[in-house]
Amino acid sequence: MDSDFYRIRRLPPYVFAEVNAMKAAARARGEDIIDLGMGNPDGAPPRHVVDKLCEVASKPNAHGYSASKGIPGLRKAQAAYYQRRFGVSVDPETEVIVTLGSKEGLANLAEAITAPGDVVLAPNPSYPIHTFGFIIAGAAIRSIPAAPGEDFFRRLEMAMRYTVPRPKVLVVGYPSNPTAYVADLPFYERLVAFARDNDLIVISDLAYAEIYFGDEPTPSILEVDGAKDVAVEFTSMSKTYSMAGWRIGFAVGNARLIAALARVKSYLDYGAFTPVQAAAVAALNGPQDIVEQNRALYRKRRDVLVESFGRAGWQIPVPQASMFAWAPIPERFRSLGSMAFAKTLLTEAHVAVAPGVGFGEEGEGFVRIALVENEQRLRQAARGVKKLLSA
Repeated sequence: MDSDFYRIRRLPPYVFAEVNAMKAAARARGEDIIDLGMGNPDGAPPRHVVDKLCEVASKPNAHGYSASKGIPGLRKAQAAYYQRRFGVSVDPETEVIVTLGSKEGLANLAEAITAPGDVVLAPNPSYPIHTFGFIIAGAAIRSIPAAPGEDFFRRLEMAMRYTVPRPKVLVVGYPSNPTAYVADLPFYERLVAFARDNDLIVISDLAYAEIYFGDEPTPSILEVDGAKDVAVEFTSMSKTYSMAGWRIGFAVGNARLIAALARVKSYLDYGAFTPVQAAAVAALNGPQDIVEQNRALYRKRRDVLVESFGRAGWQIPVPQASMFAWAPIPERFRSLGSMAFAKTLLTEAHVAVAPGVGFGEEGEGFVRIALVENEQRLRQAARGVKKLLSA
């Protein structure tokens, strides 16, 4: 019966479901599966954040409906973060909104600004919500390259010149999930200029803002003069503070887009649980030790993954940011494709990864490896890989 529903008809089968089902069945048989498939942080938030949650939750008046756009203190804390981290001033009343995670926020914004038949430009490969948030809202997707180079702008120019109807939204996300590509400030300067010249809305996904491994911190598109005229940016507490399950994110930037998102959200939710929002304030305004700790944690895991898998015979490009490695399928198994290879890796090496085709057709030939297991488990995974490759 569900195949008759308009939006369900627009969604393909969930690519990752088959691998997840195999993983669950293997674990039910008692097999030890090293799960590097989902980007689900394995750490905990700082103690003072959990303490604040408990403190506020113990108050009798803290359990009613909250504010859909976020409590004022949290919007102010996010504005303060943008000021100290990026040197960007934003108005917490009109240019900041709290979302139930950046993924959900982006989907809500897609609903707010998309009309059936609109054309949206999105990278391929990319995080699925970048495309399917708009597909669910009725848009058509035109793909552009995920890598922020000259080909990106060449294809962007062609898309604007030859697509009918003319695209109205562009989605970008750096550091990228799944590819771990990074963008610099000159890229954003060129992008903002292009968007202003072409009346194009830019949605930037900056969920991995604090997980970078080089000397240069990840920039924000809002650092560019005039960016707020065309852009809104999503950030998240999930990876920075190990608060993925808490579902707290933000949209910051263009006031018109923020207002549209706020209006749609007012019909859809009552905001996150107030004690969770208060704890998020404590995270943003309190000691920031965990930010560097998490950055160092993922850097170390990256190094262990690249080194141990390399010795096992699988050469993996070194990611410069994010909590993922974007790994080409070993040549011997390339003809299988990413889905069949992921199944083989699960069955023979007891290692779960995400097939690249799940992030778009340009992801075929790759798998995404999440740095969500400790160093010992990564080395154990490498031993399984070595056994598979040497069989």
